[in-house]
Amino acid sequence: MADFPTTARVVIIGGGAVGASCAYHIAKAGWDCVLLEKNELTAGSTWHAAGNCPSFSTSWAIMNMQRYSLGLFARLADEVDYPMNYHVTGSIRLGHSKERVMEFERARAMGRYQGLDLEMMQVSDIKDRYPFVETHDLAGALWDPDDGDIDPAQLTQALAKGARQMGARIERFCPATGVSRRGSEWIVHTDKGDIACEKVVNAAGYYAQRVGEWFKPYGGRTVPMTVMSHQYFLTDEIPELAAWTKENGRKVPLLRDVDSSYYLRQDKNGLNLGPYERNCKAHWVTPDDPMPEDFSFQLYPDDLDRLEWYIEDAMARVPLLGTAGVGRVINGPIPYAPDGLPLVGPMPGVPNAFEACVFTFGITQSGGAGKVLAEWVTEGQTEWDMWAVDPRRFTDYADQDYCNQKALETYGHEYAMHFPHHRWPAGADKRLSPNHAKVRELGGVMGVYNGWERANWFAHPGDDTSEEATHTWARSGPWQPRVAAECAAVRDAVGVLDLPGFSRFRLSGPGAAAHLDRLTAGRLPKPGRVGLAYFPDDRGRILTEMSVLCHGEDDFTLITAATAQWHDYDVLKADLPEGVTLRDDSADTSTLIVTGPQSRALFEALDTDADLSLPWLSHQRATVAGRPCTLVRVSFAGELGWEIHAANADMPALYDAVLGAGATPFGMFALNSLRIEKGYRAWKGDLSTDYSLLEGGLERFIDWSKDFTGKSALEVEKQRGASKRFAMLTVDAGECDAPYMSSIWQNGQVVGETTSGAWGYRVDASVALGMIRSDLAVPGTTLEVEIFGERRPAKVQSDGPLWDPQNERLRA
Repeated sequence: MADFPTTARVVIIGGGAVGASCAYHIAKAGWDCVLLEKNELTAGSTWHAAGNCPSFSTSWAIMNMQRYSLGLFARLADEVDYPMNYHVTGSIRLGHSKERVMEFERARAMGRYQGLDLEMMQVSDIKDRYPFVETHDLAGALWDPDDGDIDPAQLTQALAKGARQMGARIERFCPATGVSRRGSEWIVHTDKGDIACEKVVNAAGYYAQRVGEWFKPYGGRTVPMTVMSHQYFLTDEIPELAAWTKENGRKVPLLRDVDSSYYLRQDKNGLNLGPYERNCKAHWVTPDDPMPEDFSFQLYPDDLDRLEWYIEDAMARVPLLGTAGVGRVINGPIPYAPDGLPLVGPMPGVPNAFEACVFTFGITQSGGAGKVLAEWVTEGQTEWDMWAVDPRRFTDYADQDYCNQKALETYGHEYAMHFPHHRWPAGADKRLSPNHAKVRELGGVMGVYNGWERANWFAHPGDDTSEEATHTWARSGPWQPRVAAECAAVRDAVGVLDLPGFSRFRLSGPGAAAHLDRLTAGRLPKPGRVGLAYFPDDRGRILTEMSVLCHGEDDFTLITAATAQWHDYDVLKADLPEGVTLRDDSADTSTLIVTGPQSRALFEALDTDADLSLPWLSHQRATVAGRPCTLVRVSFAGELGWEIHAANADMPALYDAVLGAGATPFGMFALNSLRIEKGYRAWKGDLSTDYSLLEGGLERFIDWSKDFTGKSALEVEKQRGASKRFAMLTVDAGECDAPYMSSIWQNGQVVGETTSGAWGYRVDASVALGMIRSDLAVPGTTLEVEIFGERRPAKVQSDGPLWDPQNERLRA
């Protein structure tokens, strides 16, 4: 094997559409790479994929990826001189309810902002585009003109050809057998020889978990995924469909009945029906059904009985379907992550290793995934914020039991609407607060945050806590009067929030302060003080936000969002100097937020040696109710208050003492309302790498006199002037508050987007945080916020909190 490559900058494991796209984009960036495929290209999920190509998504990041893919597919055949069957037929999504039409309206607005031409359809217009469909029970529909289908094998071969033309090597019938480390290099082992490389990519599709095991000795974890069985069938030729196609010179649009949960697509002159059935099935998850060593170009046995209801429903919707026999059944493996989104980005805990795997819709996402992965590999960052698919979003709570439960739930609700007050029930109770039983006893209706169970609101006897009650986009529901009362208790007296799961890290040792100073834009706090630190990337964009508690000259505790645990650990670990230690203490400590104008009086009534006169943004070790703890004088609710940080074993006694002294329990819904009135940003909503620190209105946290990552980019931006600015808006919002990425309008033009929205119970108004064109970030400017298709009047507020603008209550 004299010509077998022994070195490369990047090795990609897996030769499906995603792996080939990674090779294409990495080669396009000028890096040499080798792609290893154990069989022929497309041998995994790619070869049996239906090849549907929607742009539609309610995730901003996924829509970006899919939009990019469709643009790539349109030009790829000519670019690499490889013919592909790519049919842009358009698609119709059918909506059975007002709520579904509202979801369509939201996606349409997001798509317009990204340059897509999604259109709402009247029921009366559907038959003009799809004459064979029954429409009598529909509420509306969405038209996606860019949707269609592509031959997955041809797409993969075209990407592979393009990669080869730019210098990539593709080794077929060359299975990777393992990896090892040699200094800072990876050695990828194969039966044909070893390849030394800088970076390695797991693009192994439904074998990604098996490949992921090779990386465990180097800090890895089990890849969070489950393999599901997805069936679709192709009918025999339908004469009426063939005649219509011949007469009109095109195929009928792809039809998605998302409320019934299936797609129906013309395939030649027949139809292709693909349901996502509730009574779905996972494979290779039990000892009696082990994953085979090689499942290349294989399928599961047909199991059409599972699809009976969906077939009957589709035949009632399109009677033409019932006139033809079943020609062929495809029942193949498709990997699912717990939330149904892929894993694209850094492999958690492993240096210079990446994942581009667990794609449920790998064909339509392959182009964008290759672009994003190549940016991670070659630049260390991505053009768009891609937290939605970052592998670090799942931490160690996502064990196999959790993955299996969530995969079944997600597959069976593939087209489900994700309502703002709804909690998907599968996979519950993976991480419990020390106070969990007490919180539930008090009426806590739970939500999940990085696996941790927290109360969203506290129900009273007789309140409707059913899942069905949450199936609404409106703010009103059984929770609303309870959340209002919880906010009032924090405003007028004192509330307590049990808050397990904060990510917390201890950074210490000679050079710790210098390391942290380089990573953050502002000044570090002095011993005994707390500071809010912003971490820019080298473009000056907002990488993350952490609270910094300074214990001594080179001794810090950093506290950040629960979901940021593995992400922010990586931020702190990057280029960690010798002699500086970084420890993750997230699992050992829990937190209570005690806040409200009577919180000082509450602590005085407890047995404590704390100095309650210490100012805002201070911290101290103290004893409260006989238990040792750290008291931090901050409040995300914007009132006088403290956070109590204590060992898990001490938390029940502290919670009982605070409740016994008169505090009202409140939940995450109330906290979200309280924080938004103060303009406090939430991570990966208001704070993301889509925005720079200057755009985010965070200049007061920048110390221009020191050197830090991203300073030069921010200096250039400051001189030039930011094109957009953070703003707080009050919105005449009607029944629904502004969801993430609602378009902001002025004079018929889109001028920005919301990053979060909620009802502010203290200011009695709907509040939205967002980014708008810089010249419009002037108090009093009138705008419109598009909320589920309706443009609602909004007004820009001053650059400061709506509630307690001088922070007098915080400092009391």
